[in-house]
Amino acid sequence: MFSYWIPITIFAAFMQNMRSALQKYIKEYLSTAGAAYVRFIYALPLALVLLGVLVFQFGYDLPRINLEFLIYCLLGSLTQVLFTFILLYLFSLRNFAVGTTFSKTEILQIAILGLILLGDEVSLFGVGAIVVGMTGVVILSTAQTSVTLSNLATSLFEKSTLVGLICGAFLGSSVVFFRGATLALEDGDVMIRAAFTLSVALIIQTIMMGIYLLLHEPGQMTAVFRHWKPASAVGIAGFLGSMGWFTAFTLQNAAYVRAVGQIELIFTFIASVVYFREKTSAMELAGIVLILVAIITIVLKG
Repeated sequence: MFSYWIPITIFAAFMQNMRSALQKYIKEYLSTAGAAYVRFIYALPLALVLLGVLVFQFGYDLPRINLEFLIYCLLGSLTQVLFTFILLYLFSLRNFAVGTTFSKTEILQIAILGLILLGDEVSLFGVGAIVVGMTGVVILSTAQTSVTLSNLATSLFEKSTLVGLICGAFLGSSVVFFRGATLALEDGDVMIRAAFTLSVALIIQTIMMGIYLLLHEPGQMTAVFRHWKPASAVGIAGFLGSMGWFTAFTLQNAAYVRAVGQIELIFTFIASVVYFREKTSAMELAGIVLILVAIITIVLKG
């Protein structure tokens, strides 16, 4: 039986890759927090338009909100915003590259938290694939920085390592919470539940990030709207990517979704080789191969 969540996840990963590239470009005009904010505020109108089309054009009924949905949605929105700020803090640390590598453990944390909160079980093949894929990500990360595998072993008790693990925990938590939110909606098919959850999450996140910018970087609020053309591109890519993720989370175990979503790193690798003519190392190729093995295993056996 064909699994629709697989192409949807690949599409989401591709759009996330594009959004990240666009955010790097817009950082010429905005601060890091301002560049992060555009992914929420410019995606929100698109999510609301999609929700309106589904309701008024295709006759879908809005899902009934319940307390479980609100809690999961609020927690997912909060942890995703906190992840953004912890990541910014991680970049300020001396040994941030090590911490960034340890943040890649998010998928393993998703599998554990998903089992505890949602009862999402992972098969033996799935566990093996997740570990192989995570190993590939770590190898790829170390190959692209000054970090070595021995550095990782000797840095287990450093501050950057702890912050990196916390960073991965918040990102992983947001994924599980958003899946929990979509599953908590008792009526409606996949599309309306995903669109509704995304809309509510974006409203919460836009308010959270907006308050932060007004209090700490008020000049960025006007800059976000002044540079509306590149910001709109970020919003469109972010909306399409998020809609893909939320739809996939509604259909499948979040750990499997994020594991297949690691194909984003392969997109980045291909772009660096084809468009930027960057040289590749044996370690990078080894990391890519392990990620591919993990994705193929999950697709076939997960």
